[in-house]
Amino acid sequence: MQIVPASATILDDLDRQTMARRIESCGRLCYKSEDRITDTSAEPFIRKVTEHGHNSVLEMAALTLRVYCETEAIIDQFLAAQPKYLQIDRPEKKEKMLLISGTVRAFREIYQNCGNTKLVKGMTAFLAQRHPLFFFDLSGRRGFLPQTGVEVEKLSLDEVDALPTDLLVKHRHLAVRFVTNRAVTHELVRHRPCSFLQESQRYCRYSQDKFGNEVTFIKPMFFPEDSEEYLLWQQAMLETEKIYLKLLETSSPQAARTVLPNSCKTEIIVYANLLEWLHIFRLRTTKAAEPSMREVMNPLLAAMQQRFPGVFDGLQGE
Repeated sequence: MQIVPASATILDDLDRQTMARRIESCGRLCYKSEDRITDTSAEPFIRKVTEHGHNSVLEMAALTLRVYCETEAIIDQFLAAQPKYLQIDRPEKKEKMLLISGTVRAFREIYQNCGNTKLVKGMTAFLAQRHPLFFFDLSGRRGFLPQTGVEVEKLSLDEVDALPTDLLVKHRHLAVRFVTNRAVTHELVRHRPCSFLQESQRYCRYSQDKFGNEVTFIKPMFFPEDSEEYLLWQQAMLETEKIYLKLLETSSPQAARTVLPNSCKTEIIVYANLLEWLHIFRLRTTKAAEPSMREVMNPLLAAMQQRFPGVFDGLQGE
């Protein structure tokens, strides 16, 4: 048995990687197969998850587009389609320009659901040319022909970071990797606007060498290590591990996991725009929040305040 502390890490390194590498890095967390990442592994990984309909993996990369339209009618037609899962702003109405952000999944699904609108056709034509890997299975359906009246630009990360704060918080996405217990992740996934990928107990077999042939638990913050309560908790975890490993001798991981408790260590990547992170911190750093949640959220808030000066001002972890 291994006991580790909880933690939260901003995945800044992912922001500078290609979208393909980013999606693979996040997607492999579920199966803890990061050791399979190579210089050429991203494309087959993405094709496989796309073909199998594992769409949540495609939520781990977002992009921001600046779309210029020739007429107001093109914008009206697009907005009338009630596009979902995209962040849409119109900074300057006189310019007939929209600022549109979304994940790879969101842009794929807007094409599938609203592909007959001029703006979506033009936007998807641009994306299919710029990022063909993410649209390989759709390109034959209607054909990606450039559309008259729509011009599309992709903003770089530096350009997004330079947006005014009121736009930055809506169009800047950020991923955080939590190492925590499963009770905390049960609360995290209630934040609907976020995207999540989590270590899967259904597929991970903790009796394998890569897991140290043991179950890992998160150190409980409720009990001092020299207390009677901590010793009782430790005894319960040891017994649970013994039963789990015994079940694995004759059962699958998805069957054996039924005895695993909330204290089990899990890893989860939470991906959201800064506006949603603001909402999360307002709920999860107060004295009313669950103590194990505050244990990871308060240090994360401090790191976010340093990373984005001015965005998280006024929030204080209690």
